[in-house]
Amino acid sequence: MQNKETSESRAIDLKWVFKMAWRDSRKNRSRLLLFIASIVLGIAALVAVYAFRDNLQRDIDDQAKTLAGADLILESRQPANPETEKIIANLGDEKAAERTFVSMLYFSKSGNSRLGQVRALEGNYPFYGPIETSPAAAEKNFRNERQALVDQTLMLQFGVKPGDSIRVGNLSFQIAGALKKAPGQTGIVSAVNPVVYIPMKYLEQTGLSKTGSRIQYKYYFKYNQPAQLAKVLKQLEPKLEKEGMEVQTVASTKENTGKSFKNVSRFLALSGFIALLLGCIGVGSAIQVYIREKLTSIATLRCLGVKSSEAFLIYLIQIAGIGLLGAVIGAILGTVIQFLLPYLLKDFIPVELTMNISWYAIGQGIAVGLIIAVLFAMPSLLTVRLVSPLNALRLSFEKTTGKRDPLKGLVYLLIFGFVLGFTYLQMENWTMAAVFTLSVVVAFVLLFALSRGMMVILRKVLSGPLSYLWRQGFANLYRPNNQTLMLTVSIGLSTAFIATLFFVQGILLNRLSLSSGPNQANMVMFDIQTSQAKALINLVKTYKLPVLSQVPIVTVRLEKINGKKPVSNRSAFNGELRVTFQEKLTSAETLVEGQWTGIAKPDGPIYVSLEEGYAKRLKVKIGDQILFNVQGMPINTIVGSLRSVNWAQMQTNFRVVFPKGVLEEAPQFQVITTHVPNQQRSAEVQTAVVSAFPNISVIDLGLVLSVLDELFSKIGFVIQFMATFSMATGWIVLISAVLTSKGQRLKESVLLRTLGASRKQILSITAIEYLFLGSLSAATGLLLALSGSWALAAFVFDAPFTPALIPIALLFGSITSLVVITGVWSSRGMLSQPPLAVLRKDL
Repeated sequence: MQNKETSESRAIDLKWVFKMAWRDSRKNRSRLLLFIASIVLGIAALVAVYAFRDNLQRDIDDQAKTLAGADLILESRQPANPETEKIIANLGDEKAAERTFVSMLYFSKSGNSRLGQVRALEGNYPFYGPIETSPAAAEKNFRNERQALVDQTLMLQFGVKPGDSIRVGNLSFQIAGALKKAPGQTGIVSAVNPVVYIPMKYLEQTGLSKTGSRIQYKYYFKYNQPAQLAKVLKQLEPKLEKEGMEVQTVASTKENTGKSFKNVSRFLALSGFIALLLGCIGVGSAIQVYIREKLTSIATLRCLGVKSSEAFLIYLIQIAGIGLLGAVIGAILGTVIQFLLPYLLKDFIPVELTMNISWYAIGQGIAVGLIIAVLFAMPSLLTVRLVSPLNALRLSFEKTTGKRDPLKGLVYLLIFGFVLGFTYLQMENWTMAAVFTLSVVVAFVLLFALSRGMMVILRKVLSGPLSYLWRQGFANLYRPNNQTLMLTVSIGLSTAFIATLFFVQGILLNRLSLSSGPNQANMVMFDIQTSQAKALINLVKTYKLPVLSQVPIVTVRLEKINGKKPVSNRSAFNGELRVTFQEKLTSAETLVEGQWTGIAKPDGPIYVSLEEGYAKRLKVKIGDQILFNVQGMPINTIVGSLRSVNWAQMQTNFRVVFPKGVLEEAPQFQVITTHVPNQQRSAEVQTAVVSAFPNISVIDLGLVLSVLDELFSKIGFVIQFMATFSMATGWIVLISAVLTSKGQRLKESVLLRTLGASRKQILSITAIEYLFLGSLSAATGLLLALSGSWALAAFVFDAPFTPALIPIALLFGSITSLVVITGVWSSRGMLSQPPLAVLRKDL
């Protein structure tokens, strides 16, 4: 007793502890390195994302002027009034203007047409940075002639080249060159809404600049002395905003662009963090097995007078050292991977990226890796403190103590707190951080529960008369130190990550595809003047197509709510609002509150219906009064009902609907919808419409679906790239678990061979074991993905969920096959060991 007190009371010899940690690790370094390899990919993902974020933010700061193209930008949805025009005339040392609108583009050479964005430009914008074209001279030439710059992807799509012609409205333009890049433009925007530049002096001749046309007005200004801009803005910004002008500067462009990509970097960082968590779970499980195997050595050291705290420090130093090494390797790998991210995200980034090594990102990655590796290993390391010298006399791996260790509870709290804190640093919002952290915890718990439940079910199902090989293969899942549940969670979560992406993409595309049924509209024609409606309907009918709807649209402005113009909703009063009038609800609308009024009574109150989300934003309810300005005529209305609207349905949907008998005489344009049976007929109809009515625009659902498919594919590829880190981490954890239990497997193999089992039978048992493990992992991951996707479809997208069986079967088979191949390949060495040598070593 006295010796024990003396041993525990003496000071810790740190020099001896470090030397002992080094000596003890000599026979186990390969295993320790394999344990810590589980976190390398997670650290690599984090460092790559952090470095990419730092480089991107620096480039946005450096290229902010090129991104904006001007020192000051004014934007409005309506023409400037005389007072605003006076203000604009006195701004800047150099000026430019732009009119942006959507119109049909007709290529004379190929006879094809496509909806695109037309930008009518006047002046020398951009003042900073060029509009990149091919040939380069096209950027200057088109401004002085009746020429156009056409998005290069659009030119490739329709097989046109410089010198060919493109018709915009009533006017044809010679194509001066291909537009490669413009200020603020990204590849993904070009795919969704390709751009065509024309000189503004020809805008009137196109016939597309008329009352009711949906034109965005932009004004660009350059200041030779940028310091003057701050004084001008301080004086004029309130007046400009009051007139509905949106004010942008280089600083605001920098801030807005940074915010947009901050969300992207948050997602990428959290994806990498999930991979790191998976790896750390593998580390924690492997360290638990490692410490169990070391209990006899620890007990022997305790008999020789080593303090419990010294024994604890020996293995803490080992784990911290290997964790630091793993974090450094991950940081180096992440620094290399960061140079791949610009290629993955090039279609989403509006600036030229210059990648450099970010030492700050490397430091962050190493710190996170070291901390989280030690934290996840700590529950097992704390057991070392409780090892008694008496354990040296025991041969079994029984528990060292029956008491609960309160420090373990503290460690688990620290792990939860670290995950929560890390998530908060990414999202900068405690609520979102808590939701993400709890979601991760719930996902892990569900995977554990599903894995355990499926193993119980399999055990009962397989209790029948199966062959010995199958029974032994399944029984191996319950082998001590086999880490079956940990492996199913790691591989299952990776599977769920990839499968959920695939399912959600399918939900979104199917949601739109459902609108292309034989009785649903899949072509929308808009910007139709009232005088053109009858002739257009006749044209549609000549192609034997049905006219499914003809909807009038009136442009109005919101003036007052209950006699006031609320300050909190100022943006709602600045822009124009497009409304319609109808007698009955459409198939996309459902009455949720109030009473529907389809026809207004003469000289009676006018009851309008608002979409419920829009009513919430305006903070209005049933019975509130709204004053609308209809082309200069004030109309008082009362909110009579609220509707829910299915915005995904391919038809015209509105936030505000008037009853019939109010707006019939107001200036209006119309929308007509029809259904075309195939792409060939669609192309024919679009060409005919553009030829006869150049001002009318056509939306083809087939084109929308193809563009969305391309968009989802690009986004999906980025997400899959990050999901690969999780999948690869699960694979490394699997290899680590196989090698960790190699000793136990070797003994089993020797015993089976001693009892007469052949190599083929042992290999079959091993393959069957991993077949069960892979099937369980893939099944739990797919089950979680299917459940989550169904919930998203039902409660978020309000769409049916009918997953395709073939992709599910392929993913299930791929994951299972990968696990079987990895398990058998990693276990192949045990068959070459002679039984006698193994038995002698065990004695």
